[in-house]
Amino acid sequence: MIESIKELLQKESQAILNIPVTNDFEKAVDLIVEYIHQRKGKLVTTGMGKAGQIAMNIATTFCSTGIPSVFLHPSEAQHGDLGILQENDLMLLISNSGKTREIIELTQLAHNLNPTLKFIVITGAPNSPLADKADVCLSTGSPQEVCPLGLTPTTSTTIMTVIGDILVVETMKKTKFTMEDYSKRHHGGYLGKKSRGLCEK
Repeated sequence: MIESIKELLQKESQAILNIPVTNDFEKAVDLIVEYIHQRKGKLVTTGMGKAGQIAMNIATTFCSTGIPSVFLHPSEAQHGDLGILQENDLMLLISNSGKTREIIELTQLAHNLNPTLKFIVITGAPNSPLADKADVCLSTGSPQEVCPLGLTPTTSTTIMTVIGDILVVETMKKTKFTMEDYSKRHHGGYLGKKSRGLCEK
């Protein structure tokens, strides 16, 4: 099993290194800074299934680093939750296939509500229907899943998480987010104490 685990680690590590690094990352960060940091909108993330869990994680991480964000479940959006969208909001949509029905429908519904709403898309299929609707498309590089069946979202969700981390960190740099800013948003637990210099080094 040890050798098998080492092989899994190697495959996932290589998939991270194979993420296509393009100018689209800078475009995505610039949109986040413009619409949320400057225009005072919010980032609305969405995805179905495992991709939805990643989208939720990205939203909470952005919240703690000065970018107000919420997760919108694409199915619940069709039953009234779409009303969370406001002027100057920005959407981050995640779908490995780029064909997820609920996500495609959500883009149409969102544009019916706000035709000028912009979309950042994370997908493993840059030629997909969802990618076609994107203002900025970030490709995962379409890595093969390490799941022995080649089906369970494993490597793909790792890459989605890493891309989310890139967006968060680069946005923090652009907004000059400080330790003091962090401490104001993080009151509890070890990180809250550490941000206020209350933990022993």
